Amino acid sequence: MPELILNKDILITSKTDLKGNVLYCNQSFLDYAEYNEEEVLFKSHNIVRHEDMPKCVFKILWEYIRQGKEVFAFVKNKTKNNNFYWVFANITPNYNQKNQVIGYYSVRRRANPKALQVISKIYEQALRIEKTQGVDKAYSFILEHIKNTKLSYNHFIVNLQKDGDVA
Repeated sequence: MPELILNKDILITSKTDLKGNVLYCNQSFLDYAEYNEEEVLFKSHNIVRHEDMPKCVFKILWEYIRQGKEVFAFVKNKTKNNNFYWVFANITPNYNQKNQVIGYYSVRRRANPKALQVISKIYEQALRIEKTQGVDKAYSFILEHIKNTKLSYNHFIVNLQKDGDVA
């Protein structure tokens, strides 16, 4: 599977409903995912989920956004043509005028290559744990790993993107 590298200035955006079905995506989303609009609209956003992504990472993401909090993550996505690309994602709740969460908005940009060296090793280990001990054990592994850095989850991820390191 060839890797697609996001252009430095690209922003991939999408909006989903509360269940994660795509309500909107920009042209960059379609270009990098190698889909056309009809193939993604009203479909689950996980249409681009790569099998190398640990499920526990999405468990963390859903925990944050269901609490109305923004969250950051490194995500490896799969394209329609079985290519892949990494993104640094920022996901936020989308509110209506009554201050009720009606969906989620995500903006993705190119991930720091140095950060990917770090996070891919963590994800590989989490995947191994998921396969042998389950998602909950992998979830605990990631959170414990981050806790040992004395940073919150979001600060850990943002520091990786910024510096390629968490020191």
